[in-house]
Amino acid sequence: MNGNVVVIGAGFGGLQCARSLARTPFEVVLIDRNDYHLFTPLLYQVASSLLNPSDIGYPVRSVFRGVPNVRYRMGDVTRVDLARRLVHPSDGPAESYDRLVIATGASVNFFGQDAIAAASHTLGDLPNALELRNHVLRCFEAASTTADPAARATWLTFVIVGGGPTGVEYAGALAELIRLVAGRDYSTIGRESVRMVLLEGQDELLPAFPVSLGAHARGRLTRFGIDVRVGTRVEGVRDETITLDTGERLDARTLVWAAGVQPSGLVRSLEVAKRQSGRIAVDAYLAVPGCIGVYAIGDAAGCIEGAAELPMLSAPAMQQGRRVARNFLREARGQAPRPFRYRDKGIMATIGRHAGVAKFGRLALRGFPGWVAWLVVHLYFIIGFRNRFAVLSLWAWNYFLHDRPIRFVVRAAPPKT
Repeated sequence: MNGNVVVIGAGFGGLQCARSLARTPFEVVLIDRNDYHLFTPLLYQVASSLLNPSDIGYPVRSVFRGVPNVRYRMGDVTRVDLARRLVHPSDGPAESYDRLVIATGASVNFFGQDAIAAASHTLGDLPNALELRNHVLRCFEAASTTADPAARATWLTFVIVGGGPTGVEYAGALAELIRLVAGRDYSTIGRESVRMVLLEGQDELLPAFPVSLGAHARGRLTRFGIDVRVGTRVEGVRDETITLDTGERLDARTLVWAAGVQPSGLVRSLEVAKRQSGRIAVDAYLAVPGCIGVYAIGDAAGCIEGAAELPMLSAPAMQQGRRVARNFLREARGQAPRPFRYRDKGIMATIGRHAGVAKFGRLALRGFPGWVAWLVVHLYFIIGFRNRFAVLSLWAWNYFLHDRPIRFVVRAAPPKT
């Protein structure tokens, strides 16, 4: 064997790294708090009652079934001892490493606004998405039995903060869900009673996209009846009142935060060089300077291409995971490692049924072609045939029948005494 590799995180980057080292001379330990790989770009479809959690998750142990050199360990890594080269999960013994790959992803960034954090729903992980789905459906249940018009309006006002892909995609999906349930499942609630507000702090939606695609997304959402506001931020939240930086106040029971991400808590705790973004500074080979055998990829890594850091997206993470693994194999064969070079595969977002925007190099797609491109790419990257079939079936169900079938509230079981 050529030593042991510990990979922290089974997201896009970590999973690609471990898969690239499968059936090689390395002993690999993959650690993650969840025993499944989650296809996070579709979390908003779980939150909007279209997909089941199992449709976008795949068991990590199934990925490496029959792979003797890769061992999965479920646990939350709380500390890394860089001097002694030890990884400490929340329980059980520490794992030693010859090479360490930090692929811990990102967490929601509230920019120090504790009151907003306490009042917000997020789309950071599966429990958050399920909680948001339950909450939205409960809002309609409460509104259907509330006689007071002001209280009823508060239940039926939904504020989404963040005009990036996550906020835009969830806004479009929520608008579809509302069109379905208002007046149908809840006959006493008309669509005109529901108010949706999408807030973006910059001057355009989808700031990473060309301006024309952001304008297309804004027009599409506006046609859905969504009040889209750019150049507007949330200043504070108190009780059920959201205060904007314009001085306006919105009375709403629902605040969905999709306005930013930051490196994971583990990354923030490491005493290594960081970029201004808080991500770990890495060299051209994705190694952490001053730390022997330590590498960072994906959202954890502040990888510079040109004059800027690579975005926190799945494509850079997957490419980095493969490059790090291939360099390990090259070094084992006595060959020099190769520097990482990012191949931009494009960016895309969907805006409800049969509408999307996509940018591939100089090619920009909008409307139905953008939506088709989005479908194909997302189906391709979902792990597991069953998952692809289930997702495609539910998408077809929604497309042809205008129905979102996962409309039920799941109550959490009380703790056992």
